[in-house]
Amino acid sequence: MCASFTPLGDALSQKLRAHAPLKKHLDTAYVIEAAESVFDEMFQDQKGAAVKPLFLKNRTLTVTCSSSIIAQEIRINQSTIVEKINLKIGKSEVDRIRYLA
Repeated sequence: MCASFTPLGDALSQKLRAHAPLKKHLDTAYVIEAAESVFDEMFQDQKGAAVKPLFLKNRTLTVTCSSSIIAQEIRINQSTIVEKINLKIGKSEVDRIRYLA
């Protein structure tokens, strides 16, 4: 007799569909990771520039900044940053950025 096995990817997909809050947390974590990558790329040559994505709520990404100058850079480049984050995750999850300096 051969036991029937479900592929791991299929089993995880079924679990995520059954537990929407878990999927939402995973999606948010993926957005935060993508945002960290985009900010690292953008501010890699600026010493002391620290931008840390905090959370995503209602399609708004909230970040904390090391200075008001960095916050202004984010404000000026917001549409580009949002586009890069959405491109990195492969779907439109972020509409705007809220920054705390």
